Amino acid sequence: MDRRKFLKQSSLASSLFMVPSFIRAFEQVASSKLGYKRLVIIQLSGGNDGLNTVIPYRNDLYYKERPTLSIAKNDIIKLNDEVGLHSSLEPLQKLYDKGYLSIINNVGYPNPVRSHFRSMDIWQTATDSNEFSQSGWVGRYLDNYGKKPYSAIEIDESLSLAMKGENTNAIATQNARTFYNLSKDPYFKNIHNHQNDAHLSEHNLGYLYKSMIAAESSAKYIFETSKTVTSSQEYPNNKFGKQLKTTAQFINSGLQTKVFYTSLGGFDTHVNQLNTQNRLLGQYANGIEAFVQDLKNNDSFKDTLILTFSEFGRRVKQNASAGTDHGTANNVFVIGENLKKQGLYNNMASLSDLDDNGDLKFEIDFRTIYATVLDKWLEVDDKKVLNKSFNQLDFV
Repeated sequence: MDRRKFLKQSSLASSLFMVPSFIRAFEQVASSKLGYKRLVIIQLSGGNDGLNTVIPYRNDLYYKERPTLSIAKNDIIKLNDEVGLHSSLEPLQKLYDKGYLSIINNVGYPNPVRSHFRSMDIWQTATDSNEFSQSGWVGRYLDNYGKKPYSAIEIDESLSLAMKGENTNAIATQNARTFYNLSKDPYFKNIHNHQNDAHLSEHNLGYLYKSMIAAESSAKYIFETSKTVTSSQEYPNNKFGKQLKTTAQFINSGLQTKVFYTSLGGFDTHVNQLNTQNRLLGQYANGIEAFVQDLKNNDSFKDTLILTFSEFGRRVKQNASAGTDHGTANNVFVIGENLKKQGLYNNMASLSDLDDNGDLKFEIDFRTIYATVLDKWLEVDDKKVLNKSFNQLDFV
């Protein structure tokens, strides 16, 4: 463009900003289009003991059923006169006090299953306990609304069932650079160069090759975009902290990804639970604290919703090995800057009215939480993703 055209068009552009109606229109576009809502899912694998996480410290039955496993009242972070948090969750108390945390109690599903694998499948597919599905709820979101495979990313080496759709799979990677370098392997390049060959339409090989091609084509975009930002935020030096650091880098770089999936394992505490859960909840809370601060430093926390779940809770009564066995209902944490209902979303479950197996009775179907997130946060048709209609909650 020559100098005269540049000056003329620059003058025209600058004059438009002096028109009040134009400014208002621009502000409306900025507020409605420039924000990019993201969902971060954190899975506490193994069945976290929700009763020692969100604690009814004024309930005598809690101490009666857990004579050596209960948390002493003086060691509990009190949220109100009845309920408190495990002492390792002090960073979450700070979020709670700021209105950034909603604790949803008694979450589960009808006819609960106490198998890790089956219950996790149910949570990840969002199906009834007597139904089986090969696609996950995030995968079906991708099928219907994901423009690219990187519309959803799991920060891991392999994909969970939740991230697998009927036609589209999410991307799994722990490190953008490693993923990109792997994609440059001559074998991947050869497949990419022959992606239109007839044999790629064959049922089994075709699906595999197309998945590989999708990964190869996404790797460069993820790497080139995410490397544009670096974080000065200090994270815990553990696997979970590294997952959250990578997630924050992806978000803060403007990567066009809507859903991120991470996990922290080790919560199957049948034996000597106190020390194990203390350590794991500390890893979770300290990682979350660093993650939220990193997002806030980059003005992206306001557009991020963090959902933490575990496949089931534990039995109310402790076992003979100073641990707890598989239970049913549990708590779910929702973290965000613009929650409509902060703090304790609902009351704790009754400890005197248990089911026939001595477990907590669930009150809130976990799929109502998914439906709420899909409809009110990701702004898509939840029924299309979940294949059923569920009542919604009002935390967002």
